[in-house]
Amino acid sequence: MREESTGKLLQRGFILQILRRILVTCLLLGLAYGLVAGIYATKTIFKVKKNYAVVLEKLGGKREAVTDIGWHVRLPFFTRIEQEVTLMNQTMFTGGQVEPMRIISEENVALWTSGLLTYRIRDLNQWAIENLDPMTLLQGDYDGIVKDILQAQPVNNLISEREKIKELIFQALKSRPINVGGPSLEKKYGIEVVSFVLRETRFGDKLVEASEEKKRRQLIAEAENYAADQEASRIKKLYAAYLDGISGLQKEIGRKDGSTDRALLKFLVQQKWADAYEKNQTGQNTVVIQSGLETPVTLPLPAKEQPIVEEEATESVN
Repeated sequence: MREESTGKLLQRGFILQILRRILVTCLLLGLAYGLVAGIYATKTIFKVKKNYAVVLEKLGGKREAVTDIGWHVRLPFFTRIEQEVTLMNQTMFTGGQVEPMRIISEENVALWTSGLLTYRIRDLNQWAIENLDPMTLLQGDYDGIVKDILQAQPVNNLISEREKIKELIFQALKSRPINVGGPSLEKKYGIEVVSFVLRETRFGDKLVEASEEKKRRQLIAEAENYAADQEASRIKKLYAAYLDGISGLQKEIGRKDGSTDRALLKFLVQQKWADAYEKNQTGQNTVVIQSGLETPVTLPLPAKEQPIVEEEATESVN
């Protein structure tokens, strides 16, 4: 019985010893993990990725850029990571947003436009150390150059010559000084201007509606002018035909001595007026035909209409 009890005690002691060792091991691992996590959280150990760089600020105020790819160690409390900078191609919209930016053209016409700049940081010392908040500074200079060029253009160029204006802005961003005698964007910020795209250029909605209404009125006016030209051409042809008819009439009824049989001419003229009267019986005044020294011939109105006022002729038919 004593041997069995002793064996059980030994087994229990062995199990407890194993449990204690496991517990201690877990505690040590937990402490080690917590220590590493704390160090990593404070970025005492930091990693520089490909096409990235880290700017360190030391206790004495000196700033330096770390560009070597891999893990690095810094002294806590004596150094701090000021910023992490990407060296890959980056984009920047006009106005700092995707939505179009409002501009005023040379003719004081409001338009909406948006552009996209692609750039790449080449000189990390110039970008991150010589400039405080370089992103904000670059945005202001970039918007200023783009607006200066766009607002100096007439409306027709902004709409129909986008390719030309795009290249003009690209050259200005790449090499033109921001001010006379000053640096360009590339020299000021240590960047390379890769490309510029003019994404959109359009009129405002109200201006589009006004333009459509103007086009509609122009089309109506052109149609009316065309109709007037056609009517004028028709009248001109009728007038020419009438003159030819009169000339032929005078030629046929003329005498050998060159005079005209006036009685026959007056009769034929009266017949012409009578024919015109019969063809248009609606909405006309009383027609009076002067027959020379005799009493004027007056054509009556239709039965349904009342006579207006009989007009006396003042000229004689020759």
